[in-house]
Order: sequence, then C-alpha cells, then structure tokens
Amino acid sequence: MNNYHIETKCIQEGYQPKNGEARVLPIYQSTTYKYDSSEHVGRLFDLAEEGFFYTRLSNPTVDCVEKKIAALEGGIGAMCTSSGQAASLISVINICSAGDHMISAATIYGGTVNLFAVTLKRMGIEVTFVDPDAPLEELQKAVRENTKLVFTETISNPALVVADLEKFATLAHSNNIPLFVDNTFATPINCRPIEFGADIVVHSTSKYMDGHAVALGGVIIDSGNFNWDNGKFPGLSTPDASYHGMVYSRDCGRAAFIVKARVQLMRDLGSAPSPNNAFLLNIGLETLHLRMERHCSNAQTVAEHLLNNDKIAWVNYPGLPNNKYYDLANKYLPQGSCGVISYGIKGGREAAIKYMDSLKLAAIVVHVADARTGVLHPASTTHRQLTDQQLVDCGITPDLIRMSIGIENVDDIIADIEQALAQL
Repeated sequence: MNNYHIETKCIQEGYQPKNGEARVLPIYQSTTYKYDSSEHVGRLFDLAEEGFFYTRLSNPTVDCVEKKIAALEGGIGAMCTSSGQAASLISVINICSAGDHMISAATIYGGTVNLFAVTLKRMGIEVTFVDPDAPLEELQKAVRENTKLVFTETISNPALVVADLEKFATLAHSNNIPLFVDNTFATPINCRPIEFGADIVVHSTSKYMDGHAVALGGVIIDSGNFNWDNGKFPGLSTPDASYHGMVYSRDCGRAAFIVKARVQLMRDLGSAPSPNNAFLLNIGLETLHLRMERHCSNAQTVAEHLLNNDKIAWVNYPGLPNNKYYDLANKYLPQGSCGVISYGIKGGREAAIKYMDSLKLAAIVVHVADARTGVLHPASTTHRQLTDQQLVDCGITPDLIRMSIGIENVDDIIADIEQALAQL
C-alpha cells in the first residue's frame, strides 16, 4: 500500500479486514486475551512472537491506528499514548536519564516547556532552550558531551514559528544525536518531518488528528533511520536485564527505539490509550486530509481579513507574504501550515479580554485544532506558569490572542470577529 497517496492512506492504512470481518475497525474493549498454551504466552513475553497479551502494551484497535499513523508519517513503527505530554515524556526518557542533557527550541508549547524545565530537571535531565532562528554556528554552542537529542516543533504553539527542520537535523546529526520533532500543528498532511531529517516524531493526537475534541491521546513515530549503536545510547545498545539481556539495537534492528519505548517504558509507566479513544482517533484520521485543507484555507482568509482592520495591532500567520516565516513555510509546508493564527488587539490585555468575551461563534476554550473555531489568551491561561522571560522566548505578548480557525463557513467566522471588534 506504500504506493497510495496520503489521502488514501488516511482511510485505508492500518486495518485490513479479512473475508467476512467488520469493514470498520472494531473496538477491542478488552484488557486481556486468551491463549491455548502457556508456551505461546511465554513466547509473547519473550518478544519471540507477535501478538497481544495485555492492553497496557498493545491492543488490536490501538495497533491498527499505530500502523496507520506510522504509514502517514513515513516511519517504521509508532506507539500511541494516553496524551501528547506522555508521548513527549516517553520519547525523551527512552534515551535520556539522570546526568544527560538535551536541547530544545525555546518557542515550544508552554506545557512542554514545563515538562522539560521542571519535571525533567527533577529527574536529573538538563535542558537548554535555544532561539530556533539562531544560525547553526550559534546553536552548536549549546551542544555538550552529554547532549542526547535536539527537540523542536514544526510549527510552534502559539507563536507559529516555523522550524528550519534541515538546519536542526544538521545540528543533531553532525553531533551523532537524533532530532525529535513535534508535528502536531502541521500533521503529516502538510509536513512529514522524517523527509527532512527528523528521527523521532511526536504528536498530540488530541488536536487535528482527532479533530473533534473528543479523545485525549499522543503518539510517537520512529523513522528507523538513526544509528543508536554509536556509543551514546547505552540503554539501546547494551543488555536490558528486564528482558533477559535483550540488546534493542542488535535484536530489533531499525525498530530498536520504538520497541524499547513500548516494552520497557509503556510496561512500567502505563500511559496507554484506551481502545475506545483509539477508535475515535481513527475516525478522525479518515477525514484528516479534508479537514486540514479547510482549516488552512479558512485561516488564510481570516488572517488576510484581519490585516485590513484598524483595531488589529498585528497578525501572525505563516501564510502571509509579510510573515517572517513565509519562505520556510513555502519550503516545508507548501500545501498550508495549520488552522491557527495569532493576532494582537489595539488596547492591550484589557481590550483583548473584552473582545474575546464578545465573540459568539468562536468559543473561549483551553484547546486548539479541532473542527470548531476557538479562541484563547495564552498569557493568562495555558502559559500563565511561565516567567515573563519565558513568555518573551515563546513569542507571547500580553495582547496576543490565539485563534484556532475551524471548518465552519469562513464568512460566519469573519462576521463573528467583526461584531466582537465593534464592541471595542
């Protein structure tokens, strides 16, 4: 099926029913599975045979969705998690432990900043946050002997910084470390980071992949391209005592990273998605290509409209020709970036709050990237735990409004914005 276009893969990949089986992916709502012999179960626990023995590690419904997402991103394997935060955490600690260091773009989502700067620090993992726009020579100065990975977002939330993926890949690979990319906002419909050098891709599937704000989830995709047996990653290249001395890089080949994440960390942390959530995610994936086209076209239209309103201080959207990241967006996201725009209201924080409270179609929600238009003031909500300097580093100003443009009729969205602005 690798010859199919991505639109077809959204629908056809992952689940292949046999003769007489359900055409639609079933929900296997079971924690456990029955076998005819102890020997068979033993082979499963030894990883000598593929199969399902406990839903914390794998489940038939979840497995089909993982296969679909891996196909969409061009990876060799994927592992779904209970949330996007769980995906980010597991991906990092799969290769990092106390005493290690990583590099991250400073403009990433505020919740991920807290995960890296607070929780990972408590675990003994140090993070250096860098300006994603800095030249390669400047970024190289952040690399240390114990640096294990570089992390960035394809499109940052909410600053909408478009990462120069090839620059970050060069930084990582010239130092024999992998590049991790959060591709949540772009989705594999608009960008496939593996094609530009990413080694590991993560998503919050709660956003565009689900598309309807009904199921929390995350996913880790393994490109299968990185050489983990280079002396920097003993967790992957030396025996794992909890699996009878298995050496992942030797015994699992290109799938070493994703196998270790599942059989070691998912086994021990238990951040597994429910089969029902995986079923809902699959339904969202089937229309992802259609929805992303509408999200992007609506966002482009709204952004262009806001440029002409004298009550708007500024508009930030990568699809605008005057945008700082317009050229990078054309390079990495030629079909469109995402449905999220940010803009400032003249009058600052108070005017922004009054404007948001006057919206009728667009709801104030602590969410982004689903079918309905939503709006939020990040500085006082999702990013309120950050320091003033961290807010500046993330590209967040007091007047910044993040608007997630839905798939409604764009004229209705614009009419709602205009009536709210008229209240100022």
